Amino acid sequence: MNTRDLNQNQAIPDVQGYRDQRNLAIQRVGVRGLKYPLRWRAQDGVQHTVMQAALDVALPADQKGTHMSRFIALLQAQGQEDALDLEGMLKLHHKMLERLQAQDGQIELQFPLFLKKKAPVSGVESLLDYQIVLKTQGSLDATHCELSVTAPVTSLCPCSKEVSAYGAHNQRSHLALEVRLNPTRLADCDAESLIAIAESQASSEVYGLLKRVDEKHVTERAYDNPKFVEDLVRDVAAALHASQDQFGLIAYCVRAENFESIHNHSAWAELHSANW
Repeated sequence: MNTRDLNQNQAIPDVQGYRDQRNLAIQRVGVRGLKYPLRWRAQDGVQHTVMQAALDVALPADQKGTHMSRFIALLQAQGQEDALDLEGMLKLHHKMLERLQAQDGQIELQFPLFLKKKAPVSGVESLLDYQIVLKTQGSLDATHCELSVTAPVTSLCPCSKEVSAYGAHNQRSHLALEVRLNPTRLADCDAESLIAIAESQASSEVYGLLKRVDEKHVTERAYDNPKFVEDLVRDVAAALHASQDQFGLIAYCVRAENFESIHNHSAWAELHSANW
């Protein structure tokens, strides 16, 4: 930047920095709906995906506005650094507060994570997508970190199996696991581990590609393992509770939605820990 450009920038007023006279603090102000490339550090290496981001900070009562462009600059700088992971997410939150000179703030990133899966009998490989949500909220001294995964699974109705002479209705379901993490133990938990818990408690997993021998296997697997939506959330919650120490979980919430195959509505349930 030459001297002329520097002088021009100094002459342009910083309206956001003006003092506001209404004496009303704003709890959250920022940007949302921002799509940006993301390099995510998955278990099997760095994955390139696209995230939708929302970032905001608290604004003091005497400040007219926040500096919206600094949110974008923050993500732009992150894209030039190492691939993001849970520990990097916490660092990104702290950088946001420092860059915007804010006492409190929140970041939420949503993106699809693609995992390679082997069909249960043939072993044929394919990709399956899972929705991931990362959240950080709080101050430099006290930042809450949350990780959420949504896994598509199969559920088979126990009642339908019990009352029918043959067959039972089943449907695709979504299992959402949201956990609050110990910020000093972020390396102990990852999205893949939560996905594995969700899939292990379903009537059956779902796959991107199946051969006929695999179709037979997953159909019979679901039939032998019927689950109500209530069973899904209870079984997943029990598994999360048993894994709290292993993964450094502070609290958790489990949600299940069955996209019913014999109704034009969904069945759903939610179960969370007492300290959620």
